[in-house]
Amino acid sequence: MEGKKVEQYYSPPPKLGKWEGFRVFLWNSETGQFLGRTGASWAKILLFYVLFYAVLCGFFAAMLAVFYQTLDPKQPKWQLNSSLIGTNPGLGFRPMPPESNVESTLIWYKASDEGNFLHWTKELDAFLEEYHKSGTSGGDTDQQRVRCDYGKPAPPGKVCDVDMTQWGQCTKEKKYGFNKSAPCIFLKLNKIFGWMPDFYNDTKTLPTGMPTDLQNHIKKEESSQRLDTVWVSCAGENSADIENMGPIQYIPRRGFPGYYFPFTNTPGYLSPLVAVFFEKPKYGVLINIECKAWAHNIIHDRFERRGSVHFELMVD
Repeated sequence: MEGKKVEQYYSPPPKLGKWEGFRVFLWNSETGQFLGRTGASWAKILLFYVLFYAVLCGFFAAMLAVFYQTLDPKQPKWQLNSSLIGTNPGLGFRPMPPESNVESTLIWYKASDEGNFLHWTKELDAFLEEYHKSGTSGGDTDQQRVRCDYGKPAPPGKVCDVDMTQWGQCTKEKKYGFNKSAPCIFLKLNKIFGWMPDFYNDTKTLPTGMPTDLQNHIKKEESSQRLDTVWVSCAGENSADIENMGPIQYIPRRGFPGYYFPFTNTPGYLSPLVAVFFEKPKYGVLINIECKAWAHNIIHDRFERRGSVHFELMVD
């Protein structure tokens, strides 16, 4: 029989039912396999993934630590011309329309219906809450705020307070004029870290595009040494809008005082505000309004809304 090959016959595995096959897959008592693997195989796989993810997490944590070493929590790494924001601040207005219509710039309400204008007054309440807290809570941020004036800026480490007692008709108690069909719209200059406005200190250099009434106002302020101001002007965009807008007042003054600049992210900082009080806008008419901020280094671009803001007002 030498040299003859021994023939071996292999029988196919027994056919198992679905439940029986699943049971054997869960635990095979003959091979000691659980879910198709032995205990040693499972231990190797578990050890591999533990080490793999441990190294991965360690590498991520190390890179994150290196990245944070390049950042300053008190100021942005890229500033002014080096940043995406640039050096040309825009204007913002409050109150804003509901979130359901977030792209809208229309302020539309019925003065005779409190439920109808409640959204707008609540929006202003929430926006001005931090301003009303100033000097009342006794917190650390309140201790940072001091009274400032022209020629008397905040000392290092302090910020200028915003006096909420000078808002006239534009107060929470008077519902910001919304119940009298004479609403107050608040304007704020967008914050840019380290940006310092180049004021119109010389009335001879006022631009020709500046409204005549603002030029006259600046000339009157020349004697009061209050020219260090980012001035504000609001007007209807078209001749019909100018007529329908009616008279307006700027409260507490017609601009943002220079002692609030530059913004350096000091705790407790409050952006200066200007409330535009519309004394008697025409009822039932959509009024397109454009407001601009004025300084030598603020460029106006209506299309990109640089240095200006647009909104519509309609009072029924």
